[in-house]
Amino acid sequence: MSGVAAVAPQAGDRHSRRRAEILQAALRAFREQGYHATTLEDIAGVLGLRKTALYHYFPDKEALLYACHLESLAELERLVPEARARFTHASDQLAYVIREHVRVMTDTLQGSPLAFEVTALLPAHQREIIAGRDAYERALREIIERGIRAGELRATNPKIAVFAILGAINWIARWYRPEGLFHARELGDQFAEHLLGGLTCSPRP
Repeated sequence: MSGVAAVAPQAGDRHSRRRAEILQAALRAFREQGYHATTLEDIAGVLGLRKTALYHYFPDKEALLYACHLESLAELERLVPEARARFTHASDQLAYVIREHVRVMTDTLQGSPLAFEVTALLPAHQREIIAGRDAYERALREIIERGIRAGELRATNPKIAVFAILGAINWIARWYRPEGLFHARELGDQFAEHLLGGLTCSPRP
């Protein structure tokens, strides 16, 4: 029994690692070729596998896209609680979320345009991902609303402000390349500076 118990976790680890490798290969292929032009053969080829090997992990390309969305959404859902735990001021919380969201776009998603591919998901998967995004947007609006009430952020429409922030970050997928000149940390800092510049009151009360 002890031998079986020792082997099982290792097998699980290998499965998780291979699954993560497949997701990274899919993100790369989606970025370089677009979701609709990418085939399972393309994704398998990045890893030097046969297409049939992917079926042990994902039944089809849509399942891969859905898994990529779930991974990114899980990271985004952690950002606002982390920001609240680390910082007191709403402006600092918002800057943190912007920097980390840029990191998710550039590191986790490798610049893949997942935000523009929601309509390729099955209807049930679309509803789940959209609901998660809506919850994330509401959390950002709450940060901005608190900042306005505290006098840290200037009076503005929080909904429009969030749309502007997310639109700018999502557009990274249209031009970012991991091998390019810009690094995630540098991009995150610059995006936080530029996107907060029109919202913050100076000096902070």
